[in-house]
Amino acid sequence: MSEDAFELIKLKLRDFAEQRDWNQFHSPKNLAMALNVEAAELLEHFQWLTEQQSASLDTDTLKEVADEIADIQVYLIRLADKLDVDIVSTTLAKIDKNAEKYPADKVRGQSKKYNKYTD
Repeated sequence: MSEDAFELIKLKLRDFAEQRDWNQFHSPKNLAMALNVEAAELLEHFQWLTEQQSASLDTDTLKEVADEIADIQVYLIRLADKLDVDIVSTTLAKIDKNAEKYPADKVRGQSKKYNKYTD
């Protein structure tokens, strides 16, 4: 997603909340809690599936999963907006940080936490 598209979504969500007088409910605490609830709803779709089943969802389930992903993104964008966090720049910085913590030549094919790798 381009930075312009991301900004447009943030502004549309801000306007959506303002038109409904929902800013009174959109405290960082409440948004973080709502984000977690939506993440749990996403997990429900994968509960009890095998790895293979989780990678090949039927059309209806995939639509439901896409809606949950969108709900998560909405709350995440609102939370970042309320805290004045630039998601695009902080995400890019985090990718760079992770590249340092998990050098490809050292961790390829492994899933351990960064502090569990030995030189």
